Amino acid sequence: MEHVVEHGPAFAWLRVGLAPGETIQAEAGAMVRRDVGVGMDTRLNAGYAAGFFRKIMAFFVALVRKMLGGETLFVNTFTGPASGSSEVVLAPSLSGQIVHHKLDGRTQLIVQAGSYLASTGSIDTKLRWGGLRMLLSREGLFLLECTGQGDLFITSYGDIIPVQVDGDYVVDTGHMVAYEGNLDFTVGGAGGGLKGLFLSGEGLVMTFRGTGTLYLQSRNVQGLVGWLTPMLR
Repeated sequence: MEHVVEHGPAFAWLRVGLAPGETIQAEAGAMVRRDVGVGMDTRLNAGYAAGFFRKIMAFFVALVRKMLGGETLFVNTFTGPASGSSEVVLAPSLSGQIVHHKLDGRTQLIVQAGSYLASTGSIDTKLRWGGLRMLLSREGLFLLECTGQGDLFITSYGDIIPVQVDGDYVVDTGHMVAYEGNLDFTVGGAGGGLKGLFLSGEGLVMTFRGTGTLYLQSRNVQGLVGWLTPMLR
């Protein structure tokens, strides 16, 4: 499948060329435009492996994913027409970059809530319990575990920087976008004791350990919210 990211890193969108029968799944509301021949099917965001009672439980699964995983309640699948090439353009809600990550069926990518944009092939996304450490990191209790084979497109607020981790690596909680499944992390203070925790402006950090790729975003959504809030009063 041909694809190109344009207008990044500040205002990126994703142009996808669809051959006959090719499909791409995207978050609801992500479409900017599509060729007339491109088909679109909307379904509940219940994953590809929601279990035996999928048809009965699909709504509840999708609702949980929306409330706890930061995903949309529905997803759209775009399909190329029976003949000729076609195109669909997708874009995230926030201004920022879009990055392509290839999954080969053996690895997985763990994505923060709201950073999944689209995927192709057999890629499935499941809620992954992050525990109390994720609540402390202000990223929510759940992450998205992306597995399977295909092209995965993630997005962020600001640019996305891939970092090759080999050992320990410290990241501010508001700048983590995604990480490969062979990495793990703990959440703790930025350093300097209580003074560093409450007065440094850094708060909590995530310390990643292992070997793999970590994706960071150059801006912090919580910082944007904090900057805007006084102006809305």
